[in-house]
Amino acid sequence: MDYKVNVIGCGLAGAEATYQLAKRGIKVDVYEMKPTKFSPAHTSSNFAEVVCSNSFKSEDLGTASGCLKGEMDIFGSLILDTARKVKVPAGTALAVDRDRFSEEITKEIESLDGVTIHREEVTKIDLSVPTIIATGPLTSDALSNEICSLIGSENLHFYDASAPIIDSETLNKDKIFTAGRYGKGDSDYINCPMNKEEYYAFIEELVNAERVELHDFEKKEIFEGCMPIEVMASRGVDTLRYGPLRPVGLRLDDGTRPFAVVQLRKESNTSSLYNIVGFQTNLKFGEQKRVFSMIPALKDADFVKYGVMHRNSYICAPKHLNPDFSVKGYDNLYIAGQLSGVEGYVESTMSGMIAGIYLANKLQGKTLDYLPKTTIIGSISYYLTTASSDNFQPMNANFGILPELGEKIKDKSLRKLAYSNRAISDMKNFKEMTQC
Repeated sequence: MDYKVNVIGCGLAGAEATYQLAKRGIKVDVYEMKPTKFSPAHTSSNFAEVVCSNSFKSEDLGTASGCLKGEMDIFGSLILDTARKVKVPAGTALAVDRDRFSEEITKEIESLDGVTIHREEVTKIDLSVPTIIATGPLTSDALSNEICSLIGSENLHFYDASAPIIDSETLNKDKIFTAGRYGKGDSDYINCPMNKEEYYAFIEELVNAERVELHDFEKKEIFEGCMPIEVMASRGVDTLRYGPLRPVGLRLDDGTRPFAVVQLRKESNTSSLYNIVGFQTNLKFGEQKRVFSMIPALKDADFVKYGVMHRNSYICAPKHLNPDFSVKGYDNLYIAGQLSGVEGYVESTMSGMIAGIYLANKLQGKTLDYLPKTTIIGSISYYLTTASSDNFQPMNANFGILPELGEKIKDKSLRKLAYSNRAISDMKNFKEMTQC
């Protein structure tokens, strides 16, 4: 039978979804609003336009990003193969010549059998046709309204203001304590105390650290919605001590009250990930690592996700997505890319890949099990669909969301490599067993 799918948006996720569908014999109508209409961040009419960094992060298998690429290579990725074709020197990172990259992707999509390209904005979703929405973090207002009409306006967020997330296993255990304020609650927070000297040294570096320059269209929306920790600190050296770092109601083992306390809150019920409470920030990533590591408990902490503040439309995935990126309650509808709640170039590409693979197999009468949780792809999919919906934030690839290894490996580098080797082996087995 001839099957046809609509793919709305042809960025990284949309291009990858189109490729995965087409190579499995599914006809695809691709809808891309450029050049009829551009988002505030886009200027090229080509597909898969890379507008921020030109880096797709590390290819080293000792990193979560490298592991993710290794898993995706098992299925064959248009985006990764093209990126390697036009890569520029960047050490172990996969960086691209962004113009050549988008040009090559456009040529590949245009040459695929069974693919028809429509250069027009989509404002209504035809639920009678299997559809993958992959319109990215700057989804047009008209389509955003259409999505809101399907899932509820409260479940579509329009900017991302999130705090860094760390791996609790890498904390300095001698510099933390667990307790609820005034002894109330179940001690759900990890407390990271600071003395007077440590606190004021931290504030000095925080207010002078380098910040990310926001686009003009982002400034009003983001800063009205959330106050960055560095902006709050600049209003007075003791502002944070009376705000998110207030020590009231907390006591050290000797019964004294700390000068200031940074609190960590568990990010999910299935991992060792914790976010730094109240630390929404617009600092550059390197500055976050440098400044936040001044907190004694975080001196050697692994930051699995840095804080961000930018325009980023995304749905509340735990409420509305299944692990194959299909939308609950709508058999024909899938959401991929950053709109789904993943974060990062490769993660967005991955979501388009998985949506395309699962939808193609579904149309051809084949039901696939969900991907192994021991893989980066499987663990991200699982996280998106099981995280708390009350404070959901987009997630990128990291080892902290994987199930623990069956053995204890003290060496950090060897432990990460073991995670990767297990993940890639399990993904190969999945591919061989399902022939998907």
